[in-house]
Amino acid sequence: MNCERLQRFRQQAYELLGKAKDATFELADAVMTTRHAECLGDFALNPVFRRQWSSAYEALQDCQPEREKLMELYIQQMLDVSRPLLAVDHTGWNRPDARTLKERTYQHQAGAIPGNSSVGIGFGYSSIAWIPESSGSWALPLRHERISSWDTPISKAAFQLQQVCQDLEQRPIVLFDREYGCASLVNQTAEIAADKLMRLRSNLCLYSAPSAYSGRGRPCKHGDKFKLNDPHSWWDPDQTIELNDAKLGQLRVTQWQNLHFRNSAAHGMTLILLERKAINTNHRDAKPLWLVWIGESQPELEHIWQQYLRRFAIDHWYRFIKQTLHWTLPQLSTAEQCDRWSDLMPLLTWQLWLATDLVRQYHLPWQKPLTKLTPGRVAQSMFSLLFKIGTPACAPKLRGNSPGWPIGKSRQRRTRYPIVKKGFSRSQKQPKPAA
Repeated sequence: MNCERLQRFRQQAYELLGKAKDATFELADAVMTTRHAECLGDFALNPVFRRQWSSAYEALQDCQPEREKLMELYIQQMLDVSRPLLAVDHTGWNRPDARTLKERTYQHQAGAIPGNSSVGIGFGYSSIAWIPESSGSWALPLRHERISSWDTPISKAAFQLQQVCQDLEQRPIVLFDREYGCASLVNQTAEIAADKLMRLRSNLCLYSAPSAYSGRGRPCKHGDKFKLNDPHSWWDPDQTIELNDAKLGQLRVTQWQNLHFRNSAAHGMTLILLERKAINTNHRDAKPLWLVWIGESQPELEHIWQQYLRRFAIDHWYRFIKQTLHWTLPQLSTAEQCDRWSDLMPLLTWQLWLATDLVRQYHLPWQKPLTKLTPGRVAQSMFSLLFKIGTPACAPKLRGNSPGWPIGKSRQRRTRYPIVKKGFSRSQKQPKPAA
């Protein structure tokens, strides 16, 4: 990675930001190099933002990032990739007090304290990211979009995967968490040229292929039941291997061929079970990991479970954009502004990735130097590099003072919107009418 490549990427991305691209691009640089901020206006205090504080708000009000072309630009940076490894997941941006924000929905959030509510109110965002390395915390998003009130995480993931695969030259491997391990995703992505490796919940029931048609009645769609939490329903596996991993210890990987979900009988799957034995008698065996493979050219059984573990890099990226890139900091007033702000997160991440070999590592006194930089360490060292390579944004022009709010014009109270509850509630029994 050289300096010219990063400069070329920044120039191309700058041209795709639409209106107010100068203020938007400088705002992105300020976000990337600001360590602490309390509100959106604090980014105007950064030296790389040469405009007044109000331009930060105007940038998100006027900019129109070309999401499709930005995705194509990101894919162009994936050089010499024989088989891309992609990960799909979604996260929430909680806005419980924003009653004037339209299309807020109920979002699941991980609770650190057992027994606390795991439901938040706000926006959900779905992301599909390229995992560039076999280890580490880098995940480079190709699309990061809001899940609307009429979408679901599964339908949004299927749409994003279709858009990405149209521009990829190679057939990717896509990693999904257990929320996506269902027949709905299998059916919606059946026509997409991608191999899928997904985790399953341990209480699911799969089915084998049906037996040969007897000639009477309707042909069967399903064979024997395979209950993941009932070992008595399992039959002899097609392959079993024993491994000794340096970190996890003794492992056993088992494989069954040609199973399917009840509602996707036409799409066969390979079921994989990963079991970890306890290190000593004082510890219990770890919970088993259930995976399914759908696609072509399945990797070897001793390596396929290691590829799934790379999915957790996208969780690291979510934590990085929330804690370091201040994704959930601004209290924006419209869903469109939230989408424009969210479009900057992939752009910033790709710039950090391209600058990995260019920055001179800067670390705080209590931080140890690293031989392999993480996204946070690169962002911590970007300030001097930005002054070295410059910015494609034009210098600000003085335009005088704003006239302000017109005298005598009344202010209208903003509309309050209800929280959108997705799905349909179960029908309740109605009381019988009196005789």
